[in-house]
Formats: sequence, C-alpha cells, structure tokens
Amino acid sequence: MNPSIRHLLWLSLLLLLPAANLPASDFDKEQRWSDQIVDSILDGDPVWLIADGHQFLSIFTPADNDSRENGLIVMHGTGVHPNWDQVIRPIRVEMTTRGWNTLSIQMPILANDAATEDYAKLFPEVTPRINAALQHLASYGSRNIVLIGHSMGSSMSAYYLARNSQQVIKGFVAIGMNATPVFSDLAGLESVRVPVLDLFGSDDLPIVLENRLKKAMAAQSGGNLRFQQQEIEGANHFFDDKNDELVDAVDDWLKTLP
Repeated sequence: MNPSIRHLLWLSLLLLLPAANLPASDFDKEQRWSDQIVDSILDGDPVWLIADGHQFLSIFTPADNDSRENGLIVMHGTGVHPNWDQVIRPIRVEMTTRGWNTLSIQMPILANDAATEDYAKLFPEVTPRINAALQHLASYGSRNIVLIGHSMGSSMSAYYLARNSQQVIKGFVAIGMNATPVFSDLAGLESVRVPVLDLFGSDDLPIVLENRLKKAMAAQSGGNLRFQQQEIEGANHFFDDKNDELVDAVDDWLKTLP
C-alpha cells in the first residue's frame, strides 16, 4: 500500500475513535479563573495539583490551632472556582477557625453557555482531582478527611464515593444537592457508606426541595444509617446572608463524627 494512503487511513481511524478519554473540562476557562483569583486570595495559599497530566488550582488554608489531623476537601458548583464568594469561601475560611484544614479545589467546568446536563461528561475527570486532593492532605498529615460539596460539587462528590474506596473518607457534606437522574446522585447515595449530611435551605432551588424524600430513601435503600438531613430556615441555594448558620450547621455535624 502506498505510504501516503496508509497515512491517510491511519488519520481517518484516529478521527473515528471515541473521545470519551479526552478531557472535557474547559481548561482555558480554568486558567482565566486562576488568573483572576490567585492574587486576590487573602486567606490561604494557592496550591497547584496534578490530575491526568493537567495542572489545576486548589487553595489550602491551615487550621488556626495548627492541628494537621482534620481536613476538608471543598468542591464548588457549576462553572465557578475554589474561592467563590457564596458557600465556598465561607466554608473554606471559617472552618479553619473550628480546627479544620481546608483544601478547596477547582472542579472540571464548562463554558458559560453549557447546559446543566452537559456536565455529565465531566464526571470521569472528578476522581483524579479528588485523589490528588486526598494525597495532598495526607502528605500534610491529615487523616480525618471529609468531602464537602455545593450543588454540582456535591453531585461530583457522590459520584466519586460511589466508585472509589471510602476507607479514607470519614464523612460527606452535600450542600444543595440536586439529585437528578442525569448525574445519578440517587444511585451514588445508595452506594455511600460514610456518614452524610444533606444540607439545604428552606428557600433552596425547587429541584433540591422536591428531591428531599428521594435522597433519604436512596440512603435508606443502601443501608446508610448515618444519613441526616437538615434544612436551614430562610436560606436560599447560595445561603446569602446565612453564612453563619451554614458554617455552624457543618461544624455541629462534624463534631458528631467518630
């Protein structure tokens, strides 16, 4: 066969291969976020982690009491970043005053015009990012590690827990978890064996409130006796003007962990 023809056939085959293993996150948008926020970080320090050969931003903030034992991996919602004003920054900063080291990580994101259901293709990229965060906290000396996610971040956390060993995770806080079939949140909750706090506001998104019973039933179906739901009166999906109540609820629940 003519070498040039063989080369063209090879290129054609490459184009036909599925793109499932290719990263789907918008790395350019991740870079724009990091360029905007790194110099403005007042509490904590930027830490660059590696997942699937890609460098991504995280923000590490040590506990005020200098203890290294407790670590929180904080995961933001759709399309934002690890220093987001709503929910994420209050958690990652204020929990350090309660004895927790926090590592807020950049999750895979899409362009601004992406539909919510498009985020399903990003979920395979979640595991290596959380594993990189776990490794970083472990290297710091943290052994009591809890996942805490907001909105899409909680869906990604459930996805991770359903597919990976849960031995090193002591608990999971899901804030404003949607529990939609697209992201298999309910199937994820059925597989979660660690204690779970399902936290939401009384004025949360309709889909969050409508799925309260389904989430509880999924946890019950999976035999998780440490699944707890808590509603914060007057809080919306972003806990505007309810940061103190949010942090107190998380802290109070964390104190119940063995």
